[in-house]
Amino acid sequence: MRLNPSRSAILLDIDGTLAPIVENAAAAQVPEATRQLLIRIARRYHMVACVSGRQASDARAMVAIGTITYLGSHGAELLRAGWTEAEVDPALEDWARRIHEFGREADTTDLHRRRIRIEDKGPIVAFHWRGAPDEEAARAAIDAVAARAEAAGLRTHWGRKVLEVRPPVKIDKGAGITKLLADVELDNALYVGDDATDLDAFRTLVQMVEDGRLQRAIRVGVRSDEGPSEITSQADIVVDGTSGVEQLLSLLAAD
Repeated sequence: MRLNPSRSAILLDIDGTLAPIVENAAAAQVPEATRQLLIRIARRYHMVACVSGRQASDARAMVAIGTITYLGSHGAELLRAGWTEAEVDPALEDWARRIHEFGREADTTDLHRRRIRIEDKGPIVAFHWRGAPDEEAARAAIDAVAARAEAAGLRTHWGRKVLEVRPPVKIDKGAGITKLLADVELDNALYVGDDATDLDAFRTLVQMVEDGRLQRAIRVGVRSDEGPSEITSQADIVVDGTSGVEQLLSLLAAD
């Protein structure tokens, strides 16, 4: 990777990878030291991209680097370096309207009372219960939301104390990365992630090597108390938390 940066891509999740997990996701921040390393890496490697469950515009505002690419909403949105607006898969536009309608209908006084926070992720709506006074009761309320979503023909996806309601079409970080790298000549790609949604990215990079699209793929798992065991078991390299990611970035940025 370091020996051939002009033919390599560095792909990174944000929350739990670049930014520590916090009770309120809106308060999460990328440490300045990490941000400076990303700036250096962006100058050195052919492509650097952040791949996030957040909307692409929110991800860029959080990382605050305009010279890298952002895949938002788990790959449904593409905001390339230097672009002012994200490109959204046209197949998702009508579904996004229906998802928003579902989110409005689900935003009840009961959810407010339980301190469940609803997040707009473009074609996805997320229900967070981290930090709720009674997380067990909040989870029960979220289970009911999930049942209604599935009955309405929508898909549900579970993460770290969050339920995402998605359109019934393929949306995942692996599919987003496939589209991102489709027209890019690369030999190597490295992906860093900490949660279940990052496993799709792991699988996609392995498939790209098997298909001859890449010569080498490196999967970096970020170990954490809440992360799924598959992150570490499927990773080629494991680092401890966001501090471990910062150390990895220092190595990638080194001359």
